[in-house]
Amino acid sequence: MFNAVNEAEALELLHQSGCTDGLPVVIPTRDRVDRLVLASGLDSDVDLGAMGPGGGAATVEKLAINAVMAGCLPDQMAVVLAAVRAILQPAFDLGEMQSTTHSTAPLMIVNGPVVGHCDIAGGFGALGPGHRANASIGRAVRLCMMNIGGARPGVSDMALLGHPGKFSFCLAEDEMSSPWEPLATAYGYSSDESVVTILGAEAPHSVVFTNDADDKDSPQRLLRALAVAIANTGSNNANLSGGATAIALNPEHAQVLADAGMSRSDVQAELQRMAVNTRGQIRSFNTGFIAAGDDNDLIPAVRRPTDIVLFVAGGAGLYSAVFPSWAAGTHRNSVVHEIVATDATCELPWK
Repeated sequence: MFNAVNEAEALELLHQSGCTDGLPVVIPTRDRVDRLVLASGLDSDVDLGAMGPGGGAATVEKLAINAVMAGCLPDQMAVVLAAVRAILQPAFDLGEMQSTTHSTAPLMIVNGPVVGHCDIAGGFGALGPGHRANASIGRAVRLCMMNIGGARPGVSDMALLGHPGKFSFCLAEDEMSSPWEPLATAYGYSSDESVVTILGAEAPHSVVFTNDADDKDSPQRLLRALAVAIANTGSNNANLSGGATAIALNPEHAQVLADAGMSRSDVQAELQRMAVNTRGQIRSFNTGFIAAGDDNDLIPAVRRPTDIVLFVAGGAGLYSAVFPSWAAGTHRNSVVHEIVATDATCELPWK
């Protein structure tokens, strides 16, 4: 927080100090910050851990400052807290992920009652403009990564190009439109828990598919289209052979697979089996990563079915999306989860 004559001057000071993501921010006045700290249900000096690569202390007050700047409302603070706790888990390799030259960013998928409470979108345009909660929550996490973690473009955040998800990369699963159990439930959480699932991912790669109800091969055609996108020979998943990947199936595409009798785990298993390249195919594009061996060896892009984060989101229609990942780091781009502690928040009186 700065001493400034007015908010316009404060905004310029924040830009000049490198504390913004390049877009205008809400000025973190003491009253605004205190309001979000109170909404967290925690003391301001509670330290969630060191945030890489700079090792800054992720205190509740610092999270609140960045959440204010991002435009978060008090009810959204619990989701920001959960997301930060998730990326601070050692398995996420945040410091390494922030420093890589790859264009990875934390993709946040929210499940549970908090989705409706905070109005987090999972339908049409969920990763695009026009959704306040999605934009603010994702942006708050990014500002924390910059201002607490110290990730600065070309200095400590070495992404060669980056992608727009490095501004904000947050959406809900559209549980109401899904033919399957919620994503968080598939990972072992109860349906009444609100959960954030996060993995490091590239921008979404569109997958077009037209269903034909008279074509018995339609479900397999959809799986083949998704598998080719997962095993894209230009991706880290294909070249490093591993890491997680995410798939946002639109409701229509999800229903095609469900109508074929496939559960979420069935789809994950089939896609993991199909998303392969031969060693020779990979070597013909890149020689720097692939290990020695027979050119006919099959190299999976994803090692385990559960590393395919399959969820339902977006509007019904022609397009679903695959999110390739970094697939590197000590833990190979692990998927992490955190419960949103909504019971820790409190209702604030109007002044």
